[in-house]
Amino acid sequence: MRITRYTDYSLRVLIYLALQPDRLATIQGIADSYDISKSHLMKVVHHLTQGGYIQSIRGKNGGLRLNRLPEEINIGALVRETEQDLNLVECFSENNQCCITPVCGLKNMLAEALDAFLTTLDQYTLADVLPEKHQPQLLRILQIATD
Repeated sequence: MRITRYTDYSLRVLIYLALQPDRLATIQGIADSYDISKSHLMKVVHHLTQGGYIQSIRGKNGGLRLNRLPEEINIGALVRETEQDLNLVECFSENNQCCITPVCGLKNMLAEALDAFLTTLDQYTLADVLPEKHQPQLLRILQIATD
């Protein structure tokens, strides 16, 4: 199983915002901290805003902040929402053309593995991604001011 860059960036945005709950962040600031594309982040932020994960405040003094507590953001649910295609192999899709599907045991094994992957992620929240002891180091790495 491999998650897309879109899901990766979604998680990074949420981590960044969770590290500074009392401040508004900008897309540019997030992009600079992670050294990633601002234009790609704009799509991610739009999706996270529509999903109710973050709040976008417009205007000169606007910015972004979490719309939920980190404890309320489930990692498994986020991955399901941001991944466009969880079909690990062709036989998972509606357009399956594989001739051995009726007798192949691989589909069931991969379905079980995918279920285990998602079930594991369902056990964690954004708060679990940010243990308090690592937060100061994360703030330094991402160059987030704490004053």
